[in-house]
Amino acid sequence: MKLVITCVFVFICLSSCNNGKQPVKGETEFQREINSEYKDASKSPLKDEDRKVFESLDFFKYDSTFVVSALFTRTLNEVPFKMKTTTDRLPEYVKYGVLEFFLNDEIFNLNIYQNLDLIKKEGYENYLFLPFSDETNGIESYGGGRYIDLRTPEGNTLVIDFNSAYNPYCAYNDKYSCPIVPRENYLKTRIEAGVKKFKDH
Repeated sequence: MKLVITCVFVFICLSSCNNGKQPVKGETEFQREINSEYKDASKSPLKDEDRKVFESLDFFKYDSTFVVSALFTRTLNEVPFKMKTTTDRLPEYVKYGVLEFFLNDEIFNLNIYQNLDLIKKEGYENYLFLPFSDETNGIESYGGGRYIDLRTPEGNTLVIDFNSAYNPYCAYNDKYSCPIVPRENYLKTRIEAGVKKFKDH
């Protein structure tokens, strides 16, 4: 009898907790996390009118082809530089290393960067910034390119999951200042993975 009462109580609790709440959409953990963030008024980069009707970003279908193991080469003695952004803001970055990888039987290289202010913040000490552009930009994906967040590797390999590529906040709201993808990080191929361009942009 106690088990029945407990089960009924749990069912009522679950029903009431979920009442009026839509489950977060997304096929992968990354997709669900970013959709949840963009629904949240305290975190979302979306304009209020877009956030109020927001259900999900558009994504390329998850494709393991775009999960690659890259050879990581640490670049030493790099001079810090001011990275251009969509505004007059010039954050200071340093080139941290080079990533070399195979994709569709071709070899590609991308530079990976470290934001010198961000690494001073707790939890971001080993944060790396990978901006890139590719041949889907302006068609299926945002014209200004996309970003991937990574962490410093312990060895000489680093996994790049292009399925976790996301748009700069500027893709949703022009009040933001976003780093512009350096020319050397252009990939002459189609990266059909990650977040697509926003419907209104």
